Amino acid sequence: MKIDSLDNAILKKSLKSKKIHSDAKPKKSKNAFRKPKLIPSVLMLTTYPPRECGIATYSQDLLKSLNQVFGNSFSVKICALNDTKNPLGKTEAPEYNLNTDLASSYKTLASQINKDAHLEIVMIQHEFGLFNGCSETFVNFLTSVKKPVVIGFHTVLPKPDHTFLEHIKKVADCVEYIIVMTKSSANLLVDDYGVDASKIQVIHHGTHLVKHKDRKRLKNKYDLDGKTVLSTFGLLGPGKSIETTLNALPNIVSEFPDVLFLILGKTHPTLAESEGETYRNSLLAKVKQLKLESHVKFINEFLPLATLLEYLQLTDIYLFTSIDPYQAVSGTFSYAMSSGCPIISTPIPHAKEFLSENKGLLFDFGDSAMLAKQLRILLGDKTYRKNLGLNGLHASSATSWLNSALAHGHLFKNLSHRIHLKYQKSKIKLDHLYRMTTPVGLIQFSKLNQPEIRSGYTLDDNARALIVICENFRLTRDEELLDSLTVYLNFILNCQRYDGKFLNYVDSNKQFTTQNDTENLEDSNGRAIWAMGCFLSIEDILPPNDIYLFERVRACINDFLTNSSKFNSPRAIAFIIKGLTESGLSKTESTIYDTYTKLGSKLAKFYKSESKEKWTWFEPYLTYGNSVLPEAMLDVYKATGIDEYKVIAFTAFNFLLDHLFIEDSFRVISNQSWFLRGDLIKECSLGGQQPIDVAYTILALKNFHDVFPLEGYEEKMEQAFSWFMGNNHLKQIVYNPCTTGCFDGLELTNVNLNQGAESTVSYLMARLAFEEPST
Repeated sequence: MKIDSLDNAILKKSLKSKKIHSDAKPKKSKNAFRKPKLIPSVLMLTTYPPRECGIATYSQDLLKSLNQVFGNSFSVKICALNDTKNPLGKTEAPEYNLNTDLASSYKTLASQINKDAHLEIVMIQHEFGLFNGCSETFVNFLTSVKKPVVIGFHTVLPKPDHTFLEHIKKVADCVEYIIVMTKSSANLLVDDYGVDASKIQVIHHGTHLVKHKDRKRLKNKYDLDGKTVLSTFGLLGPGKSIETTLNALPNIVSEFPDVLFLILGKTHPTLAESEGETYRNSLLAKVKQLKLESHVKFINEFLPLATLLEYLQLTDIYLFTSIDPYQAVSGTFSYAMSSGCPIISTPIPHAKEFLSENKGLLFDFGDSAMLAKQLRILLGDKTYRKNLGLNGLHASSATSWLNSALAHGHLFKNLSHRIHLKYQKSKIKLDHLYRMTTPVGLIQFSKLNQPEIRSGYTLDDNARALIVICENFRLTRDEELLDSLTVYLNFILNCQRYDGKFLNYVDSNKQFTTQNDTENLEDSNGRAIWAMGCFLSIEDILPPNDIYLFERVRACINDFLTNSSKFNSPRAIAFIIKGLTESGLSKTESTIYDTYTKLGSKLAKFYKSESKEKWTWFEPYLTYGNSVLPEAMLDVYKATGIDEYKVIAFTAFNFLLDHLFIEDSFRVISNQSWFLRGDLIKECSLGGQQPIDVAYTILALKNFHDVFPLEGYEEKMEQAFSWFMGNNHLKQIVYNPCTTGCFDGLELTNVNLNQGAESTVSYLMARLAFEEPST
């Protein structure tokens, strides 16, 4: 059976016949003349752009992410490190700076820090070369600072001599926490330096969220069609040991003639100043000597981030060839993982830790023959290569810059009672929703952020998408939304059958699938009515339209309602109630009002049948979408004024909230086991948490707040929404601001990185609940 063809042009014409104008005048801010409130601050001592070095880039990324995640919870100020060789630029005028060559500069800075009443914490990005090795001046500075100090060790050296050991011990004694980026570095501090493990925090090097693009298109963009691309990047110097790869290439290109090695990055500024381009020229000479001119390409630039990430995404194999066994961590390595590159690396601690368990391959320092062997394995097996990249990508998601910011923020909160974390909400964007939408409807699943058209479409997803678009239009009056509104509404109408019921599953060829014959579709039918009710709720603010469209939707609802008395799913009944409430039909048509009240009575009977002394609920279990049940009961109370319904709604909702809000976080009922009457919430699995349940809870909290404004529901809305922003058991972001998609949920130990229709629409539902109409 094929999905019917309703003329989209008719719908578009009826919805876009005239521009909309708002007569509302902008409101004057009550706080227009109020002085800005001073917020607590954190001072970060670090190199910083325009200085070109890895720590400067790291600090810039961390600062940006802290602002993105926590907004005005606290401010981060930069104390720019400089010295004789690296003076501050003429345009730089930071409030704080430190000349690491001058003892007097340390004293001046300590005095500034101690006098700043708003400065709560000092954070130091530490590399031994930045602070003159084992400088006693640096230790004296730490001793002089009267604020809590956190120090991030970018390098931890094994087997220290006595002098070095004593220096690190003195530093450790002066600080509250030491941040390292690998577990091996943490173990070194404990085992080799005797640092108390309670002082050590492992926060992995941040990685960038990437809007994954098609590799073939990117290769075409950079004139690399038909090439199998190997790449490496970073500021160039002998420590990169690029010659290790060059020595491996002659045998590789004889077997794989389409291989091209990209060397991305300019010479390290310090090296360029002291030696010029000596190292790069030696590499060019070696390329010529080995007759690799057509297989090696230098990109002699400090690439903008967007360009760099595109180069990494088109890379078939990323090579990390550092010959420094003491290099604890590498930012370049992290970037490659987050771009989904299969990686071959020397065994620095970072690589050994992150490439274990089938996430990459290792080879010995400087061993070109072993590198060639690993290259042959990956070049000869595309499937294995792809799996390594995906495994690394999924592992790196926990280390995104946003998650790094979360970890730092919680550390700051532990150190200062004045820092209260408030999770920032991203601006509402529909890019990923549109990317997932075809002229037929909203595609069901995605692979990462790429739509999986073979997964087809569902009534469920398109109904939820219509709800989102209707609410967005109600808030913004943005006529650009009307094209997608047309698509989703058309899909719903075409899913209705002759008996008034709806089918749910449609394949990529617009055929209804056999899955419709084997599953209970009551909940899907209920969602369709909810969505069409939302559409009718904005009838008065849509452009002037012909009556046909709205009459068609009303007829669709009427045709369906004859079936509703036979429905036994509490959620389906709740969705229908929500739809009729939104539509306003129950207020104007007596037959629909009669159906409405009967559905409310039926839902109340479910509650009376299953409710016990310690289980005040509609069913003997909590599954998914629980919040819609008490919310629908509240809607029926508001329509009928029957106090019993108000009591049921209030009692059941608070029972549910007791199981969802655990201390200061929100926990979704797991779909791996559900929650049965008699279970203890602490025994339930933390995995299997879906965004849809967060969205439904937030919508219900908003509705209940309107009726019970003194019950704290508004605060719980914020708490529930923070689940998306990292306030969950994994302490990881679930919304992806880079793609504007939402990850598909939380498992026990990881985030599901796919960004399908349900999760993305659920996030948008939840996010829109905090918006007010445009004025």
